[in-house]
Amino acid sequence: MSLSVPRRLAAVTAIAVAGLFAATSPAALAAPAAVNAAPTPPDIPLANVKAHLTQLQTIATNNGGNRAHGRAGYKASIDYVKAKLDAAGFTTSLQTFTSSGATGYNLIADWPGGDPNSVLMSGSHLDSVTAGPGINDNGSGSAAVLETALAVSRAQLQPTKHLRFGWWGAEELGLVGSKYYVNSLSATEKAKFSGYLNFDMIGSPNPGYFVYDDDPTIEQTFKTYYAGLGISTEIETEGDGRSDHAPFKSAGIPVGGLFSGADYTKTAAQAQKWGGTSGQAFDRCYHSSCDTTANINDTALDRNADAIAYAIWNLGAGTPVPPGKSFENTADVNIPDSPGAAASSPITVSGFTGNAPATTKVDVNIVHTYRGDLQIDLIAPDGTAYRLKNSSSSDSADNVVASYTVNASSEVANGVWKLQAKDVAAQDVGYINSWKITF
Repeated sequence: MSLSVPRRLAAVTAIAVAGLFAATSPAALAAPAAVNAAPTPPDIPLANVKAHLTQLQTIATNNGGNRAHGRAGYKASIDYVKAKLDAAGFTTSLQTFTSSGATGYNLIADWPGGDPNSVLMSGSHLDSVTAGPGINDNGSGSAAVLETALAVSRAQLQPTKHLRFGWWGAEELGLVGSKYYVNSLSATEKAKFSGYLNFDMIGSPNPGYFVYDDDPTIEQTFKTYYAGLGISTEIETEGDGRSDHAPFKSAGIPVGGLFSGADYTKTAAQAQKWGGTSGQAFDRCYHSSCDTTANINDTALDRNADAIAYAIWNLGAGTPVPPGKSFENTADVNIPDSPGAAASSPITVSGFTGNAPATTKVDVNIVHTYRGDLQIDLIAPDGTAYRLKNSSSSDSADNVVASYTVNASSEVANGVWKLQAKDVAAQDVGYINSWKITF
């Protein structure tokens, strides 16, 4: 396991602080809240992303071989991205700062519309090291975020949340640009952020598929996307605190993101899972002159660019639909390790006439060190079991933070519903943190 139990418990504390699951008494009727039904995310054209990378390579080649802070190549990179966004209808602004005696630039782009009190921001650092052009680190993230922003414009998206994009300067000098931006925000402005998504190196030539585990809702969004491709992900640990999400996280803003690996070595197990070469770094050209357009894995770049769009469309661009009535139980229920009995968390539903709907929604939040061990069922008042999740030895991630839809139309709505979780294999522990049923 990548995380120790104390870190898992710390993550659960963060969940509570973030208010991802309302702190109501067990079986209490929850206040209705909007449920987002997002439009279909687009397929981000790989050719477009690579065209941006070619432009960044040309900029570096024409400006001393790099796009580093304080160098002409960085300013030319900012100007290139800004021109694309201005033409696409974004409201852009350049934020200047000083670091190491040179002027630095952050580029901020806002898409018109959306709730100004609920801001979803996506960003990447645009600077390279002085040693090379920085096409994977971090032209890859910058180009994919740019093309996703342009896709927002092409779709003329009308998001529920306000969408903001950022390209940071002087990240390679210690997250200077993103720290400056976050520190420039008032407490009121920081409170408006629903999340920040960070993309730093997503086209590594010997790639892995790593997902930040800082915020469970954002994390699950990316995991859901990759599960749909049949690709297992791992928790990102190599870049903890080393990229531009760190200042946002320190300010109490929920963060998440993707990473394809830097100078850590790919293991044999990872090569078996993802392909590539074991015993070799994810990116052998990390912070080197060979980090050129030849240093990109097209498949990883394509998948990760599409994942960015999937997250932005689902986390930020949903259309509110009328919610049903919700009931929630937030009491912790320990799940005994195998071969212990199944754990059960009850909710009493009352005040309904007739049966449950065919689209009964079940939101589950379970903290567990190996979710592949878990078999999860919804138990109706008459004892009928509806399978939500099967156990799977190949599902090696932790925790279950997911929503399920159940056709419970044959069940009388009123009565005691139960979430049942059974641990089918030994050596891992956890508990039901909360669950909610919505009719």
